[in-house]
Parts: sequence; C-alpha cells; structure tokens
Amino acid sequence: MAVENNVISIDALMPAEMAQKAEAIGVKKANLAFWPLFALSILAGAFIGLGAIFATTVSAGSAALPYGVARLLTGLVFTLGLILVIVGGAELFTGNNLIIMAFTNGKVTLKGLIRNWVIVYFGNFVGSVATAVLMFFTRQYTFGNGSIGLAALNIANSKVNLEFVQAIALGIMCNAMVCMAVWLCYSARSTTDKILAIIPPISGFVACGFEHSIANMYFIPLGLFIKQFAPASFWESKALVDAGVTIEKFTNLTWQGFFVNNLLPVTIGNIIGGAVLVGLVYWFIFLKKWSK
Repeated sequence: MAVENNVISIDALMPAEMAQKAEAIGVKKANLAFWPLFALSILAGAFIGLGAIFATTVSAGSAALPYGVARLLTGLVFTLGLILVIVGGAELFTGNNLIIMAFTNGKVTLKGLIRNWVIVYFGNFVGSVATAVLMFFTRQYTFGNGSIGLAALNIANSKVNLEFVQAIALGIMCNAMVCMAVWLCYSARSTTDKILAIIPPISGFVACGFEHSIANMYFIPLGLFIKQFAPASFWESKALVDAGVTIEKFTNLTWQGFFVNNLLPVTIGNIIGGAVLVGLVYWFIFLKKWSK
C-alpha cells in the first residue's frame, strides 16, 4: 500500500511507470559516492554468496532425486541472495545493467555508467570471495560426511569446464532472467510483492543451469579453496569415497580456469542479457521519444 497525492494505492505500477522508476533509480545509482557504492557492492556480493551457500547445502546428496526436482529445490533456495539484495538494499552488478535505460535516455553519462559498473563489479568480487574464504574456515564443506564439500567441488568444476561461447550464451540467459526479476520489483508496492516477484525468475535461471558472474565469484573460489587447502581427511570422507572421487578429477579447477574459462565469458553474456535484452528493449518501448 502506498500513499500518493493523499490517495491510497494498492495497485502495482504499470510497465510505463516501471520504466520511469527504472530510469530514476538508474540516475540515483550512477550518482552515489564511491564509498557508499563500494560498501553496498561488497554487501551484494556477500548476499549472493549466502544464497549460494544455501543452494550448495540443499544440492548436497541430491543425486537420489530426479534431476529436475533437485535443480528446482536448489533454485528456490538460491533466491535468498537477490531477496537480500533488493529488500536489504545493496548494489549488484547484474541488476545494475538496467542503468543502461537512464544512459540511453540521456540522464546518465557514459562515464557515470562505466564508473558504476566497474566499482560495483569489483565490490561484488570482494564480497563474494571474502564470503568464500569465511565459509572455508567454517569447515562446513566437511558436513554430511563430506557431501557438501563434494557438491561445492562439482559445482565449481562444472563451471570451469564450459566452452567459451557456451558460457556467454548461458550468461545471456541468466541475466535476462535476473534483470526481469529486478524489473518486476519496480512494480512492487510492498516487501511481499518484491519477494514474490523475485522467486520465479531466479529459481528458474538456477534450475536451468544458467551462469551468473557474481554467484560464480563465490562458487568457484570456494571449490578452489577446498581443492587446494582441504586436509587429506576430507578426501577420505565417506561421500567422496562412495562416489569414487579423487583430487585428480578437478584438474581444470584452477584460478586461470576461473577467470578465463568462466568469469570473462559469463560477464560478457550477463551484460548482453541484462543491458541489451532487458534494459534496451524496455527503453525502446517505453522511454524512447516517438513521434505520433
């Protein structure tokens, strides 16, 4: 429920109004001072990391379930990350691709757009990797007889073994859905509205196996930390022994594999999916000045 001009409104905003709101929010984001912007970006990286922790835990030992059911459950719990970002207030690179609407309409300069994206991307990286470091020290990867650690390794390994063009395409599809979730939130009048708008697109992209650059800043480093620093006792855990998994399976799980095979192409795909397929399309429809 909102009060506007002394009139109480409970209706959701319509798409044309959502476009105007997206533009105004883009201007505000582009003009944030460095330190608040950077701090909010670190928070967003950590929030997405929390969603990834939840998703990894739920996916552990899920081989007994049908593939689609296991993916659905993983996706549903991952929505925690964007809910925290939107409701809690934070700056997420993938969602901020929608600033392109304010830029294309002349309300944000190219310098302001790039400044926001660079600062937020780096802040998200710091928050995500710091969360992965902390989670490694919790030794949560040893829980469930090592099943959580095995799930974390398998997730990270699958991501660094993607083909370059495949990773770009998966990144495009992912951020189209993430930005649609953010776009739908612009229609919301309440926290409940926002949460309900977030759940379907976000659980959908995770269930479908699409690639999110900021989530991967948590998933892959955690797998790398486990591979490089986990004690020998972990590799002798019941879950790994039963699965016949040894460290040799993760040959391609390296820092180079993280940055070159995954993060670079997925980031390119995320920008195309969010800025072009969502931001520019809605700008073209609702904000571009058309003569009658």
